[in-house]
Amino acid sequence: MDIVPETVLPVLRQFIKSRVETLDRDGVIIGLSGGIDSAVVAALCAEAVGPDRVLALVMPERDSGSHGTRDALELAKTLDIRAKTIDLTGYLRDLGIYRLLPVNKRIFPQDFREVAIRNAYRFYKKKTRETPFQASLRGLRGKKYAGYLKKANAYYRVKHRYRMILLYLHAELENRLVVGAANRTEHEIGFFVKYGCDHAADIMPLLGLYKTQVTKLARHLEIPAAILEKKPSPDIIPGITDEDAIGMPYGKLDMILLAIDMGWEEGEIARALGVTVQEVSWIRSLVSRSEHMRTIGVPGEFY
Repeated sequence: MDIVPETVLPVLRQFIKSRVETLDRDGVIIGLSGGIDSAVVAALCAEAVGPDRVLALVMPERDSGSHGTRDALELAKTLDIRAKTIDLTGYLRDLGIYRLLPVNKRIFPQDFREVAIRNAYRFYKKKTRETPFQASLRGLRGKKYAGYLKKANAYYRVKHRYRMILLYLHAELENRLVVGAANRTEHEIGFFVKYGCDHAADIMPLLGLYKTQVTKLARHLEIPAAILEKKPSPDIIPGITDEDAIGMPYGKLDMILLAIDMGWEEGEIARALGVTVQEVSWIRSLVSRSEHMRTIGVPGEFY
C-alpha cells in the first residue's frame, strides 16, 4: 500500500497523454462527482493534457447531496478546467425511476429519508445475513425480499448508466476521450454498475490502485480537504455511504484484498491483519461472485 506518489503520478500522466494522442482526440471528458477518485482523475488530466483540454460533467439528481455538486464545481474552478452541470432529475422522472422508491422527497425531509433507507438496509442484512450489495452481485432468483431488491437495483443503477450516456454523448460531440475514475478495490469486489459511468470508459488510470493508494495520491495532489475528509459515498441512494454498502472500511478491505491478490491463505491473512477468517472468506466471496461483472460471457472454442 505504501506507494511513492512522485513515482506513480508521472506514469499516470504520461499514460493519459499518450492515449489522447494515440487515439486522435482533442481532449478528455470526465464525470466529476465531488469524490476522491474523480478528483484525482481531474487533477491528473489537467496536468497531462492541459486544463483547457479537459471537460468535466457534473451530473447531480434529486438524491444527490448538495455538497457533492458544490465540491465538484469548486475543484473544477481550482484546476481551471471547464465544468458543465447537467441535472438528471427530469430525465429520471420521465423514466419513472423515482416512483420505485416509496419515500417521496416532497413529503419526507432529507434526514428522514436517509434514516429510513439506512434502517431498511440494516433490516435486510439482519434478516438475510448478507448486505443488499452482496445479494445483488448475482441474480435474485430465490432470494428473500427479491421484489425490494429488484426495484432498488433498478433505482440506483440507471443513474450511473445515464451518466455514462451523457459522457459519451459529449465526448463524441467534441472528439474527447472518456476517462473513468474506477479504482482497483471497487473493481475487484464488484462495487460498481456494469456499463455505468464507474465501469464504462475509454481509459481507467486508477484501475491498478487500491482506494487507500488513491487517497494517498489525493493528499499529495493537495485535493481540497472538503473532498478528502468526507465519507466516500456513491451518492445515488440517500443515506448510504460506501462503508454502509460494503460493510467494511476501505483500510481493512484493501489490506485483505492485497493479501488475497498475493495468494495468501485465509488463515494467514486473518493472523497477519488481526481480522477473522469469516471476514476474509466474505471478501473472497465478493471477488468470486462479481467475476461475471468484469468479463463478457462467450461460448467455448468450436475447434
